[in-house]
Amino acid sequence: MTTYIAFLRGINVGGKNRLPMAELKAHLERAGFQKVKTYIQSGNVVFEHATAATSALANEIGDVVASAKGFRPAVVVIDRAALETAIADNPFPGDEALDKTLHLYFLSERPTAPDFERMDAIKVDTESYRLIEAVCYLHTPDGFGRSKLAQRVEKLLGVNATARNWRTVHKVMELALE
Repeated sequence: MTTYIAFLRGINVGGKNRLPMAELKAHLERAGFQKVKTYIQSGNVVFEHATAATSALANEIGDVVASAKGFRPAVVVIDRAALETAIADNPFPGDEALDKTLHLYFLSERPTAPDFERMDAIKVDTESYRLIEAVCYLHTPDGFGRSKLAQRVEKLLGVNATARNWRTVHKVMELALE
């Protein structure tokens, strides 16, 4: 069995696509996922599974949610080693405020034609980003919610993505190591 992390996008936001984590955990366990753990209500799930294909697991989780709740969230699944690598590859170390100013976009796949020119045109001077494999790191010292680039990253990279702040990434890693 391998330890995986699923990041669900667009659930429990603004009263839409409500999916309590206890309910998600129960649905996944019934579907054969093992040692399921969740972190906060934004769709962070750690689990074990025998399937090796992360895309197949993402599809299965989407199917489980669609069957149970009537909507299908975008799901990105990575294994624990990929999360460890994402943390180790952080190109913005040393900022004491990283918990809130650094967001990692976990991508469904490595982009083949990212629009870096447009990303550079949108970002403000204080913002920085770096694409490493299938993770886009976005540092927004002036606030993630204010960032025009943060709102457009997925479209400009051309792949499905979901973002988590640095603190959440570390908390999910702690769960994965338990």
